[in-house]
Amino acid sequence: MNSSKNKRPIIVGIFIFIGLGILLLAIFTLGGQKKTFVSTFTINAIFDDVEGLQAGGNIWFSGVKVGTVKKITFYGNTQVQVIMNIDREAESHIHQGAKAKIGSDGLIGNKIIVIYGGDARKPQIEKGDFLSVEHTQTTEAMMTTLQANNKNLLEITNDFKSISNKLNQGKGSLGILLNDPTLALKLMKTVDKMETTVSNFNETSLETKGTLTNLHLFSQKLNTQGSSINSFVTDTSIYKNMKNASVHLRNASLSVEKFSKNAQAIGKRLEQKDNVLGLLLNDSLSASLLKKTFKNAETSSQKLDEDLEAIQHNFLLRGFFRKKEKAKIDE
Repeated sequence: MNSSKNKRPIIVGIFIFIGLGILLLAIFTLGGQKKTFVSTFTINAIFDDVEGLQAGGNIWFSGVKVGTVKKITFYGNTQVQVIMNIDREAESHIHQGAKAKIGSDGLIGNKIIVIYGGDARKPQIEKGDFLSVEHTQTTEAMMTTLQANNKNLLEITNDFKSISNKLNQGKGSLGILLNDPTLALKLMKTVDKMETTVSNFNETSLETKGTLTNLHLFSQKLNTQGSSINSFVTDTSIYKNMKNASVHLRNASLSVEKFSKNAQAIGKRLEQKDNVLGLLLNDSLSASLLKKTFKNAETSSQKLDEDLEAIQHNFLLRGFFRKKEKAKIDE
């Protein structure tokens, strides 16, 4: 009986010792999570809206938890000042120019503060510094925008539904085109013609490209020093000769034109009967008389030749002609 009474305080003491151990373990665990036993320093940030952020909220930098929210107080009339406890270990990684923004653990998780940016060439942040703040869109604003987008999407879907119904019923030009095979066939023929036109256009483009290439080669030859065509283009004497030749050619053209006008005038005169040639060409009687005159002259010439030959054989003049022939031989 006495032994059992003596064991009871021992058992009670063991349970108390175990309870104290569990309590200490819980304290150290919670302290580790809340950074209670870690050396920290405080920095500040001024927000227009903390979006439900609470004291004790986590602070992240480059995906690593570097502190907790110590206190949230009003700043001025509408702004909110957030005082943050930052681990001394992270001090060397956060530099001047770093910014802070409100984030969340997941889509609808607890609100947190995210520190980012900073210039490594600038000094480290110090106790009491104020971080710049990025104004982000709140979850409520995002939900409002999403609802407005859903409403617009619903209206667009209804419009597409109405359009598809009209197309199925054959209303409008596009509906008639979709439901009338004749129009579809005509459209296909039109497309074929357009393809042919495009093909012809491509061929024309290729020919134009070839022409441009030839023109480029011609210009290169034109600019090549020493070539005949370059000499022809750049030699001023050739240009002067060509200019003189063109002047002579123009004068010759004027002379030919003048000669043509004179010939035309002569032709007109020959068509008239107030001159000898015109009379001969246009009056058949005068031409006949002139022909007879030529014939009579020819006959008279023959008779004169006969008379002269007879005179040469006449005994009275025979000596004279013989002496003349002898004189020619002596010469």
